Amino acid sequence: MLPASYELLFATFAFVLGAAIGSFLNVCIYRLPLDLSVNEPRRSFCPTCKYQIPWYRNLPLISWLSLRGKCANCGAKISFRYFGVEVLTGLLFLAIWWRVWLAPRPEWQGQGWVLALPYWIFVSLLVIATFIDFEHFIIPDSITWGGVAAGIALSFALPRLMGESDHLISLGWSVAGAALGYLLLWGVVEAGKRVFGKKAFTLHGPTPFTWTRREVPAEQGGGNDADLVVGDVSWKAEPEKKSAAPRGESWVWSETFSRDDDRLTLDAPQVEVDGETFANAHLVFHLETLTLGDRTWQLEQVSVIRGEARSLIIPREAMGFGDVKFIASIGAFLGWKAVGFTIMTASTVGAVVGLAAIALGRREFSAKIPFGPYLALGALIWIFFGPELVNWYFAALAPPF
Repeated sequence: MLPASYELLFATFAFVLGAAIGSFLNVCIYRLPLDLSVNEPRRSFCPTCKYQIPWYRNLPLISWLSLRGKCANCGAKISFRYFGVEVLTGLLFLAIWWRVWLAPRPEWQGQGWVLALPYWIFVSLLVIATFIDFEHFIIPDSITWGGVAAGIALSFALPRLMGESDHLISLGWSVAGAALGYLLLWGVVEAGKRVFGKKAFTLHGPTPFTWTRREVPAEQGGGNDADLVVGDVSWKAEPEKKSAAPRGESWVWSETFSRDDDRLTLDAPQVEVDGETFANAHLVFHLETLTLGDRTWQLEQVSVIRGEARSLIIPREAMGFGDVKFIASIGAFLGWKAVGFTIMTASTVGAVVGLAAIALGRREFSAKIPFGPYLALGALIWIFFGPELVNWYFAALAPPF
């Protein structure tokens, strides 16, 4: 047992290291969804004025507090998220240190402390994925597939991560965890696509719509995208909620289509395609093409489509494939047992949040939370309490002898 002063020293180091890593995680959270390099420019910059921040104004926690959440160059407000991520990562690093050093599990056989590094890497990936998913409803492949690769490599190098002493056996369990996680959620996605793969909108009479192609700024990856805007769109709601129906809806084109065979259909009494008029049109959109009768257009060559819609059906996924790859990375780090626990925990917490939102009259609130953060929460619960909770659960279910 270490002296209390040593334990305090190590705990302080874990928190400070976590806060410093959290500063880098903020860079990843901002840049990865925009396809920006996390290395160039090397220094962080203000999102508003692009001023590159010198090191003495980029100290974790201290700088945000001393500058009162504002850019020192232009005075623009800096989101609290930057400070929050640093605090959260520091606390997670501290909690991991407590778990592997002060309260190790028996299967780690006195070597739990060696797991601090892989667990720190893992929770860093969870933080990045959670905050990107909250803001952009995506989880980048660099985090998901990168997490799978890191989990498998670390499981081979440190067999205790899988509760084993043999490197090859640990490698096998890591690969099995990744495969099981991927296959389980892939099955959920495919089943959900069959049942909930389309969303039909009820339009109260002919409703104006516009499809407009636009150029994507270079800092966001460049190329072309489009926006579909349908005015006065409303759903059939319960009688007492009709007044709450939305009066318009818009979609970013590239985010509407997840698969090559996805299609969006729209019926219109009249429509114009770059000034060419068609009556009683049934439009079938794919990501890159529009079909109207025996005519087909490449959408990259179309500027504007406008008219009035009678009906609209858009494709949708029950769950994104980012979540499928994310649970695979969780399985690679934590093993197959954690996969089932994480999915069950995430689903339970999601259901509780959804029911609470309905009870509070805020149904739309739960719809704004993607599934990735629930998976991250389930994985964290497994790290700190998972096996103990599972043992308690089955012991409680066991009939008396």
